Amino acid sequence: MQNRGENRGRSDTPPKNILILGVGNELLSDEGIGVAVSKKMVGMKLPAGVDVIEGGTEGFGLFNIIIESDFLIVIDSVKGGSKPGTIYRFNIKDIPNSPEMYKTSVHQIGILDVLHLSELLGKTPETTVIGIEPKEITPGMSLSSEISAKIHRVIKLIFEEIDKRLKV
Repeated sequence: MQNRGENRGRSDTPPKNILILGVGNELLSDEGIGVAVSKKMVGMKLPAGVDVIEGGTEGFGLFNIIIESDFLIVIDSVKGGSKPGTIYRFNIKDIPNSPEMYKTSVHQIGILDVLHLSELLGKTPETTVIGIEPKEITPGMSLSSEISAKIHRVIKLIFEEIDKRLKV
C-alpha cells in the first residue's frame, strides 16, 4: 500500500472523507488496472477530504483506512463476462454476501471480507466499485491496449462519484 494523496482544495463546510482505493496485482497484466488508475490520480488536484490509495493486494491491511472513510470508491478488474474493457459501476451492497459468488481474484475476497467485517462493527463506508473487464490476467506488468485505453474514462467516472458524494 502506498501513494496516499494529500487532501487538496478548501471549503467552508467540513469535508467528507472520500477514499479512492485502487486494488489489483500489477504482476498479472490487466489485473493491475486499479493500481494503474490510482497511480494516475495521486498527482491530480482533488477536493478537500478526498484521498487516493494504491492498495495493491493488501486486503485486511486496508481495514483501518476503509473504516475511517465515509465513502469508498474501489477501482479493480472485474470478470463479468462482457468484452474486455467493459466498465462496470455498482454498489457493494449489490454483491451477494457469499464470497463464492464474486471471485475475480484473491485480493477482492479480502476487500469483501474487510467490508463485511466493518459492517459487523457498524463502520462500513458507502461503497461504489468501478470495475473493468480484463482482457488477460497473465504474468506481465503491462496493461493490454484495450484496458489501458479505459483509464481516462474510469477517472472521469471517479470524479462523477466524488461530485455525487460531495452533494450528499
